[in-house]
Amino acid sequence: MKQNQHRLTALAALTFTVLLAAGCSSMGGMSPGGSAKLSGSQEVPPVMTAASGNASIMVAADKSVTGTVTTTGIDSKAAHIHQAASGVNGPVIVGLTKNADGSFSVPAGAKLTDEQYASYQAGNMYVNVHSAAHPGGEIRVQLNSK
Repeated sequence: MKQNQHRLTALAALTFTVLLAAGCSSMGGMSPGGSAKLSGSQEVPPVMTAASGNASIMVAADKSVTGTVTTTGIDSKAAHIHQAASGVNGPVIVGLTKNADGSFSVPAGAKLTDEQYASYQAGNMYVNVHSAAHPGGEIRVQLNSK
C-alpha cells in the first residue's frame, strides 16, 4: 500500500512539473512556449506608457530561437532579444524582423550560443520594443525557461 502511495505522489509531482513546463506562466516573465505581456513597467527605468504587447518566443533544446512579438499603442521602430537579468539592461542577442506595423518575428535560423543558452535557462534574457519616444525601449518582458 505504501509503495502505491509513493508512486501516486511521484506521478502527481511529475504531472505538475509537466503542466508547469507546458505553459503555465510565471510572474514577471513568460513560460516556455507560452506568451507574455510586454509593458512599460518592466523597462529599466520604468516607462509610463499606454503601449502593450505580447511575445511568444520559443528556444529549443538545440538552441534555435523562433517566435513573434505583436504590439499596440506604440510606433515601434525595433524589437530585440537582450541578455540580462530582470531590472538590468543588456546587449542585443537577436534583432527581430519588423513584418508590419506592430508585428515582429525572430529571423529564420536564429540560434543562441552555449553562453547565451545558459543565460536564457537562468532567466537572464528579455524582449523589448523600441520607439522614437523611448529609443532605449518602451515595453519589455523577461523570458523564462522554467
